[in-house]
Amino acid sequence: MTAFVPLGNEALAQGALDAGLSGVYAYPGTPSTEITEYIQRSPEAQARGVKSAWAANEKTAMEAALGMSYAGKRALVCMKHVGLNVAADPFMNSAFTGVHGGLVYAIADDPSMHSSQNEQDSRFFAKFALIPAIEPGNQQEAYDAAFHAFALSEKHEIPVMVRMTTRLSHSRADVRRREPLAENALTLPRNLLQFVLLPAIARRKYADLLAKQDEFVAASEASPFNRYEDGPDVSLGILACGISYNYLMENFPDGCPHPVLKIGQYPLPRALVARLVGMCDQVLVLEEGMPLVEEMLRGYPFDGGKVHGRLDGRLPRAGELSPTLVARALGREDSRPRFEVPSVVADRPPQLCQGCPHADTYRALNEALETYSKGRVFSDIGCYTLGALPPLESLDICISMGASVGSAIGMQRARREDDTRPQVAVIGDSTFLHSGISGLIDAVYNQTPITLVILDNRTTAMTGGQEHPGTGKTLMGASAPEIDLLRLCEAAGVEYAVRVDPLNLQETRAAIEQGVAFDGPAVIIATSPCVLQAHVTGDAMAVDGEACTACQLCFKLGCPALSADPSAEKKGRQCATIDESLCNGCRICEQMCPKHAVGVSK
Repeated sequence: MTAFVPLGNEALAQGALDAGLSGVYAYPGTPSTEITEYIQRSPEAQARGVKSAWAANEKTAMEAALGMSYAGKRALVCMKHVGLNVAADPFMNSAFTGVHGGLVYAIADDPSMHSSQNEQDSRFFAKFALIPAIEPGNQQEAYDAAFHAFALSEKHEIPVMVRMTTRLSHSRADVRRREPLAENALTLPRNLLQFVLLPAIARRKYADLLAKQDEFVAASEASPFNRYEDGPDVSLGILACGISYNYLMENFPDGCPHPVLKIGQYPLPRALVARLVGMCDQVLVLEEGMPLVEEMLRGYPFDGGKVHGRLDGRLPRAGELSPTLVARALGREDSRPRFEVPSVVADRPPQLCQGCPHADTYRALNEALETYSKGRVFSDIGCYTLGALPPLESLDICISMGASVGSAIGMQRARREDDTRPQVAVIGDSTFLHSGISGLIDAVYNQTPITLVILDNRTTAMTGGQEHPGTGKTLMGASAPEIDLLRLCEAAGVEYAVRVDPLNLQETRAAIEQGVAFDGPAVIIATSPCVLQAHVTGDAMAVDGEACTACQLCFKLGCPALSADPSAEKKGRQCATIDESLCNGCRICEQMCPKHAVGVSK
């Protein structure tokens, strides 16, 4: 292919385009801005319809890219180092969920703070998240890094960081291009639940992430970005990271006399590092930013097998410590008395409360979307995330606070032009005010037609029922201005915004159907108080055993008050019964019953 003379940022951008990029999402910030601007201006990107957008903030940018990756497409996220602080929530959680299409985080650090308020080193974030990172040392490597990072991401189903620095981002050099790759086809993940970070799933995903660490090290050992160069003078060995290799070699135009280990991919290649450290009397570490590698190496000479803990298996790598685990690590027997769990205590899976209006909304949502394929309802963080579980099974992805909106945006932008299937985001009232509004603004600003369902139960229910700006009360219970969610959405530019009562199944379903059909961002606000916080009670319901046909449609609500009646069976299936002590009279089961077998208890 042809050669060109780009900035380091432009080299990375062109590499991403040539590697089959489908979308780039970013918030501008020096020294990262040119990556996105280059793709926005690229005739190749325009001809292919590559999506590019300035997001409202770095968090929504990352979530949109996650949504595009979820759709099987290759996505790039660009920001400066401090922007990663804003996006830290989805960044960390994306390591747990993994990815579907290749996902690359291009983070531009600014050593010496040429245009920044701090000098933090993004490699620590990669190490913290336990994901691979690539640190190019020149413009050609920046171009090649895009190919390598996307391939690495899809091979291990993990996001990959590409760390740039100011001097590389804003200098030019010759780059030779490769033959471009085609974009990925639109597909959904094999396991949709991997993207729902409920604790039980997240624990398994964390174990999977830990199990991949040796694979990441092996990939670093074989990486073309890590290279050992021999030298006769072993009194000193030099470990040079990224662009610092260039600074070293400028001092030795005829070749460095010392052994050199060039590092451009993390985690550190242990065998190569051990080779350098083992054969040299002293080791000099050259790295831009903070002494990440130096701190790691300084432990080697003083260790000698004397340090134990989670890394050598004395303690588990994951989970809480306990007296039993500590005793085991000390080589002692746990002599504490043992107590048997009483038989009356049984495991209870988490579930929505009886009469919870969220379950009612989900039933309406399921009915409104029953003609469409699964995999397109994006949830957020709250007790309503339980809607992903049987029997509701209304949700397909959940990443972080506010991510439902951004992920739906990304999925919508990833779809084919002739694909009319809707993307629906579900979010709570508190979470919407926390970080969902920025995603909605993004959808309006970029005219992305998604449907947003706000589950407005007038409290922050998941964490115990705290007040928020939409409740009209402060932490101390004092009166405060109450944010009207409907007016807020209208003020943001939403043309279709309605408020419904989720206890009215027909009304809610019709509103969602109209929102899905609307050509633009649509918002449905399902307002009904939390049954626990508002102490909602009504007439208990009962099932007419003669009228019940055992269709079990009401079971799809997942209401704890509803269960199968072991004493009543028709056509090989058990009829429904209602525990009146648990029922608070929401009457959704009455609306659902096709035979009118449910009514107020006599």
